[in-house]
Amino acid sequence: MKMVLSQRQREELNKAIADYMASNGFMEALEAFKKETDMPGDIDKKYAGLLEKKWTSVIRLQKKVMDLESRLAEAEKEYISGAPTREKRSPTEWIPRPPERHALTGHRSPVTRVAFHPVYSVVVSASEDASIKVWDYETGDFERTLKGHTDSVQDLGFDHTGKFLVSCSADMTIKLWDFQTYECIRTMHGHDHNVSSVSFLPSGDHVVSCSRDKTIKMWEVSTGYCVKTFTGHREWVRMVRVNSDGSLLASCSNDQTVRVWVVGTKECKLELREHDHVVECIAWAPESAHPHLGGNGSGDSNRRPAGSGTGRAQGTGPFLASGSRDKTIKLWDVSTGLAVFTLVGHDNWVRGVKFHPGGKYLLSCSDDKTLRVWELAHQRCCKTLEAHSHFCTSLDFHRTAPYVVTGSVDQSVKVWECR
Repeated sequence: MKMVLSQRQREELNKAIADYMASNGFMEALEAFKKETDMPGDIDKKYAGLLEKKWTSVIRLQKKVMDLESRLAEAEKEYISGAPTREKRSPTEWIPRPPERHALTGHRSPVTRVAFHPVYSVVVSASEDASIKVWDYETGDFERTLKGHTDSVQDLGFDHTGKFLVSCSADMTIKLWDFQTYECIRTMHGHDHNVSSVSFLPSGDHVVSCSRDKTIKMWEVSTGYCVKTFTGHREWVRMVRVNSDGSLLASCSNDQTVRVWVVGTKECKLELREHDHVVECIAWAPESAHPHLGGNGSGDSNRRPAGSGTGRAQGTGPFLASGSRDKTIKLWDVSTGLAVFTLVGHDNWVRGVKFHPGGKYLLSCSDDKTLRVWELAHQRCCKTLEAHSHFCTSLDFHRTAPYVVTGSVDQSVKVWECR
């Protein structure tokens, strides 16, 4: 059956073929091809490598189709034979189960951060080897390496569309990457020391970063200009994260505090001071977690003010989680400045915290090499996975697909299926 392409599709395909010929030195064939297709002038840069990209995309999709066909055949077999199917759990109940689905290796130094793409079946990892690697989390295939930083890449994250990736490094820069072409399109300078964390605002037009220089900065994506600087922390600022509507920032620091800032005014709204060591990581609770954290009697009956904020005895959120080198995780009610409760169980520094999209659980990873799942309503650890052979430095939970990813000092990235 003849496939019909539109005129525009045909022209784009011809240009992609011409670029492939040019990049591989097939100059005689290229000239003949251009003559046959009436192709004018030089080939636009945007077609560079397009044929290879399309080809690898087709292969990836083909693998996924085969996997889905295999699962469908299995389900049909079960249905016809009347074999009992496993009891189905609601997606809000899904938690990671061992063993890992994939162990991804390729980094030459510890993995510092992992993050899922919001749309594609892709996960990215940052490493002390100064590179960012892109992986297909469904097939376990390595896709490519993004190079540009000259020192350890400390953090990375996507905008909500997944078109742009932002990264930061001990080389004191922040880089913005076009994730469709995999090119660095902007480098932002302004911090005076190691840039430890970076995050997009929900609108996608600004990013925030924090640094060992004790400051938090906000940058305009379109120009790369620093438009705001937040000062107040007394030591290295380890992580910065933005709430869901972009009105508040949370930061944590070597000064053992968590701070909440008003984006519009740069005012420090709260300073939360109950940890006994460096605070490594923070995460804002999604609204789905609020019923498990406040107003239903599930919290600590001995709540107390944690910082400069005051408020009602029973708060309504927003809520924030923080993980520390004191081996604990604390849940905070930002509306009152109260510590709601403390989760105790890790045997070493807590390096990453992430809320389950369903809101019922919090996940954490630690230098004790484990990934833990905490049931918020009962404030208990309900699952411990021996995740890595060395310190577990980072984790992410996919917003819609049943996957968790972890990174480690053992230089590997692991993908865990949830069920």
